Amino acid sequence: MRTFRPTKRGMRTLRSCDQHQLCKMAALDRVVLLSFLFQASNAVDSLRFLIVGDMGGLPISPYSTYFERCTAKEMGNVADRYAPQYIIELGDNFYFTGVDNVTDPRFKQTFEDVYTAESLQVPWYLIAGNHDHCGNASAQIQYTKHSERWNFPDFYYYKEFPIKGSDKFMGILFIDTILLCGNTEDDRSTEPPKGPADLIKADEQWNFINKTLQTSKAHYLLVAGHYPVYSIAEHGPTKCLVDKLQPMLDKYNVNGYLCGHDHNLQHLQVTSSKGNLIDYYLSGMANFVDFRESHKNDVPKNSLKFHYANIFSKGGFLYTEATAQNMTLTFINALGERLYTNVIYPRKI
Repeated sequence: MRTFRPTKRGMRTLRSCDQHQLCKMAALDRVVLLSFLFQASNAVDSLRFLIVGDMGGLPISPYSTYFERCTAKEMGNVADRYAPQYIIELGDNFYFTGVDNVTDPRFKQTFEDVYTAESLQVPWYLIAGNHDHCGNASAQIQYTKHSERWNFPDFYYYKEFPIKGSDKFMGILFIDTILLCGNTEDDRSTEPPKGPADLIKADEQWNFINKTLQTSKAHYLLVAGHYPVYSIAEHGPTKCLVDKLQPMLDKYNVNGYLCGHDHNLQHLQVTSSKGNLIDYYLSGMANFVDFRESHKNDVPKNSLKFHYANIFSKGGFLYTEATAQNMTLTFINALGERLYTNVIYPRKI
């Protein structure tokens, strides 16, 4: 085996490196480390899925954005390598006013013709966002019967996903935050939702959420909604969810909350009143990127762990893998860069 030793010339070269080069080396080390963690987490016996939000394209030709197509391509690359069993979509499936009916061509133009990789032909589980409710949101539920991978059984529902190689499972409660909290005008408005349009339906969903979280025996328990509970970005925290949902996450030892709505990537971590950590993941960068930090002072102190909104990245999403021992969540941009990884552990039941 050949041994390489640094020469004096090499040492001089290293000492003469400018600060920019050293920063580049440090950045490369970080990418290599994240890549190692990402690859090391890929266990054979595991539950694997992608999480993407706000994928909704455009209402004019070609009915998808460049960022959406770039994100879809990289999702396919990751799926080719790691074979996720499922994909979760966090709302705003069709910009700007949803779909008209179950035969609307947007289903094909913005979804079926964009996420074309063979490795993405797995079950997708979806919820509605505020833009979906500006159209016929019920048609998106009906489309479940017309697609081999689109699964949107109701406005809110609970699904259990088995963890391969164990008797454990992950439970995900999919909720409709627009029915709970109300709609907003559009993405240009930073005004919070004004309140539910139908108080009776909102109360019915709150009761369903409470009962489901109370009775779930899931090894890992997540809630997925469109609006964020906490966010530092353009829309910020959703008061309705902070007031009503967050106490339930705390009470029932929920591992984390998944959302979109703001067009960036975030991870926030809040210590509950019981001393448990609740993780909040925002993945809303599949179609647009917004770098505003309008509400960085409106989240719990020291809760922000990661925030990313680089327009040159062309989009982003989450890759998640769970075993009986732990679950890793990795943010990836559309360039294929592994940006940040967080590990969470089974909940206390």
